[in-house]
Amino acid sequence: MTVFDDLVGQDQATAVLRRASAAAREVVEGGRGAGMTHAWLFTGPPGSGREDAARAFAAALMCPDGGCGHCDQCHQVLIGSHPDLESVRPEGLSYSVKQTRELILRAAGAPTQGRWRVILFEDADRATESAANALLKAIEEPPPRTVWLLCAPALDDLMITIRSRCRAVNLTTPGTEAVAHVLATRDSVPWETATFAARAAQGHISRARALALDEGVRRRREAVLGIPRSLTGVGECISAAERLVKTAEEEAAAATTTLNESETTDLRRLYGEGSTGKGLNRGLVRGGAGALKELEDRQKSRATRIKRDSLDSALLELVSFYRDVLAMQFGAGVELANDDIRFDLDQLARACTPEETLRRIDAIMQCRERLGANVNPQIAVEAMMLALRP
Repeated sequence: MTVFDDLVGQDQATAVLRRASAAAREVVEGGRGAGMTHAWLFTGPPGSGREDAARAFAAALMCPDGGCGHCDQCHQVLIGSHPDLESVRPEGLSYSVKQTRELILRAAGAPTQGRWRVILFEDADRATESAANALLKAIEEPPPRTVWLLCAPALDDLMITIRSRCRAVNLTTPGTEAVAHVLATRDSVPWETATFAARAAQGHISRARALALDEGVRRRREAVLGIPRSLTGVGECISAAERLVKTAEEEAAAATTTLNESETTDLRRLYGEGSTGKGLNRGLVRGGAGALKELEDRQKSRATRIKRDSLDSALLELVSFYRDVLAMQFGAGVELANDDIRFDLDQLARACTPEETLRRIDAIMQCRERLGANVNPQIAVEAMMLALRP
C-alpha cells in the first residue's frame, strides 16, 4: 500500500504524481528529473480530495521509495509532523500579505533532512490580491529544493500569472460506489449506510464519513431537507431563517470558544501577564496590546468563516434537494442524492413547474453570493426563504 492508494477515483492524477515523484528522486540523486516542477496547483470540487492528493505527493517527495506509505518519512508527512513540511490553512476569511511574507521566509530555508522543503498551501484562493502578488514572486524563483503545493477549487480562483507558473493537477468527484467502498472497508460502515452516506454526500468523502458515523450530522441534514415543506407562510419563512442562522452561529461558537481562550491565555502569558517584579507585568501586557488586538481580529475572522461555511453547507443541501426535484420533473435517469426522502421530492415535483424549481435554485445560489459579499446572514437567508415559499 502506498500513499496514493487513499486517493479514491483519481487514477489519472495519481499517475501524474507518481511520475513526478520518480522525477524528484532523480533530482535528489543528481539527475535531470524531467517532469518535476517546483510549483503545483491541485484543483477540484469540494470532496475531491485536493488536500489529500497534495499531502500524498508531499509524502512521495520526502520518501526514499516514492511514497511507500509505511516509513517514518511518509508517516510524519501524513500526520503533519515532518520538519520539512509547512502546511498552511487559512482559518479566516482571507490570507493576508503579512502572513504570506512570513510564509515565504520560512519556505526559503533549506530542508533539514536533505531532500525537499514542501509548502502545502490549502485554500490558496483565500489569499488577498497583495498576498497573491507576494506569492507569485516566491513561485517564480523558488530555492532549489523548495516545492509549492497550492490547493484551490478551480483554476480561475487564482491569478493567471500564478496559474501559468504551476503544473495543474485536476481532481474529480469520486462516484457513489467508490466512496461507499471506502466507508465499508476502512471505517467498517454497513454497506446500506455507506451507500446512503456516499449518495447524500455526492462524492464528498469527508462529508460521507461524517454522515455515516455521526448521528448529529444526520439530524442536521434532516432538519435542512425538511425546510422546503415547512415554508407555508411568511412567519414560517422567517422562523426557518432564524433556525438556520442560529445553528451556524452555535457551530462556530462550539468550534472556536475553547481554542480562542487557549490562544488568548498563551499570548497574555507570552507578554508577561502573571509575571512578578515591580512594573514588569503592566509594561509587558501593554506592549502586547497590539498583538492581542491582532489575535482578536483573527479569531473573529475565523468564527465568521466557520459560520459562513456552515451556512453554505446547508445551502448546498437545499440545492441538492431542488436538483433532485428538477430531475424528477424532467424524468431524468440520474441518481438522486436524497433518494431516502423520495416521497417529499415527488410531492414537490408534482406541485410546481420546472421553471419554479429553477427559480428556487437561483434564489439559493444568490443567497450564497450575498453571504460571500458580507451581506447580513439573517437578511440574506430570510430573502432566500421567502423566494422558496410555494
